[in-house]
This record gives sequence, structure tokens and C-alpha cells, in this order.
Amino acid sequence: MADNITINIVDQVGRIDAVLAKETLPYSRTTLSDWLLEGNVLVNGTQVKRSYKVSSGDVVTITPPEIKDTEILAENIPLDIVYEDDDLLVVNKPQGMVVHPAAGHTTGTLVNALMYHSPLSTINGEFRPGIVHRIDRDTSGLLMVAKNDSAHQALSAQLKAHKNQRIYIALVRGEFQEDTGTISAPLARHKVDRKKQAVTEGGREAITHFQVLKRFVGYTLLKVRLETGRTHQIRVHMTYIGHPIVGDPVYGNAQKLPNVSLNGQLLHAKTLSLTQPTTAEQLTFDSVLPDYFDQALATLTPIIRKDENNGK
Repeated sequence: MADNITINIVDQVGRIDAVLAKETLPYSRTTLSDWLLEGNVLVNGTQVKRSYKVSSGDVVTITPPEIKDTEILAENIPLDIVYEDDDLLVVNKPQGMVVHPAAGHTTGTLVNALMYHSPLSTINGEFRPGIVHRIDRDTSGLLMVAKNDSAHQALSAQLKAHKNQRIYIALVRGEFQEDTGTISAPLARHKVDRKKQAVTEGGREAITHFQVLKRFVGYTLLKVRLETGRTHQIRVHMTYIGHPIVGDPVYGNAQKLPNVSLNGQLLHAKTLSLTQPTTAEQLTFDSVLPDYFDQALATLTPIIRKDENNGK
């Protein structure tokens, strides 16, 4: 069981849920919000609502719930392990694999496979052991996993401080005139469809940087760097600027390619950098595009601009 956490309010202002989200904590905003409702977060020893506004001198105590015996089974599922040490793993997740068990997906997940392979941190509870950050089921690529709680806390702090580099490759609909750009548009849960995210005034800050890698007739291949890591961030941001990711069934109306069968969005987490929690060594990992991604690109017609071909 994780130790209790005490936070002394000095100059922090605002709602308790927003204040906790800004603290360097190894828990997601959603988890903390749930714990407020369940009484695992107390202010001056008393349960408060999420809308409670903190005052100087308040003492916030976070008591993570005791982890119950899990019914999640370890499964001998092959893993593409890019790196492993005593603190963490970096795995290359295939498209179609769910990261952790949830309703409708209790087996065959990355967590089921990880539990068979290694001990995992307990911070995120019984259904998400070891999971520091997620990528969507139909997004492939690199993911870091914590083997113990101290490593989990360190890796989570790196993510919160934007010290990790996370680079994705995406094929999007439409042709870009610009070579680089930044999308800064806040995200929040969709007001109607609660399973989706949307650009919403007053939402959480979300910043995505992109660079054109290659142009095709009707499509563009992008290198995308996350500055923040909100749920579905790249997928929502690309749709927001009118360039949905090819194959995205949720935000892109399953944008299709002629004569190509796709099983989800063409989005791959290609590069990941982190600081090793114990040694402080800077580590960078890279991966190749999956075969289906390369095969999809091979069906497209490249565009060569004059300025990219020495003016010819």
C-alpha cells in the first residue's frame, strides 16, 4: 500500500481538485477527483467537495485506497520489450492491444502480459499496475512501465514537468502548406459523448507540435511532438485543425485509403526519452513504423515541391 501524502497549502489558490492537479503527484487528475468523492482526500481531517476552495494553512491528506486482491490474471502474451532494468520497462505496443483492463477488456491487455513478465508498481491500483502513461488501443508504439512505486513516482513527475520527449508519426488527411506548427487548444471531456474529448474553452492546457515529414496527394505524413499528454490529444487536435488522422474511427470518421484495409488510426509512438529513476541517466528509445503503416504509405502518390527539389 502506498504511503499517505500530506500537502500544506501556503500560496496555492482555487478549487481543491485543480490545486491537486498542479501538484507533482503520481496520480492522475481523474483518480484524485474520484478519491475526493470517496473520502480518500481530506482537508484538515474532513471530507470536502471537489469544488472546495483551499485556504492558506489548510492541510490536505491523501490516503490511497488499499489495493484489494486482484482478479486480473497474468497471461503469457509475447511482449516486444525495447528496454528493461530493475526499475522500468519500455515496450513497443502493437495496434489493437488495450493497455489495461476495463469494462469489456479484462484479458489480453498489456497489463495482463506485463504481470506475467515482471513485478509492477502498485500506485495506480489493481487495474493499472505499472502504467505510468497510456496510448490508445489502436495506436502503436513505445510505452514506459514502472516496476516499483519509487520508479513510478519519478517517471510520473517527469511527465508532469514535461521532461520526457514523446514523438509520434501520424498520417493525416489533407495537404499542409506550412512545414511546422503548434496547436494550442484546451481539451476537456465532450459535453455529449462522455467517451470522447473535445477542444473546450476552460479545458486543460494541451499543446501539440508538428512537422511535415512527407507530402502526398491528399495526405500528409507528420512528426508530432507532445508537450502535454491529454487523453486523445493528437487525434482531437488534428481533427480540430481539419486534418484528421487516417483510420481514426472516433475523430476522423474512419478516414480511409483506397484499396487499403485499416484497423484503426495510423498513429505510432515512435520515440520516447526519459531519465532513469535511480541512475539519472538520460535514455532515448526509437522504433520503426509497423508494416501496415509502411504498406499504407506505399499506396500514396508523393508530392515533390520545387523548393524540395532544388527548384527543378
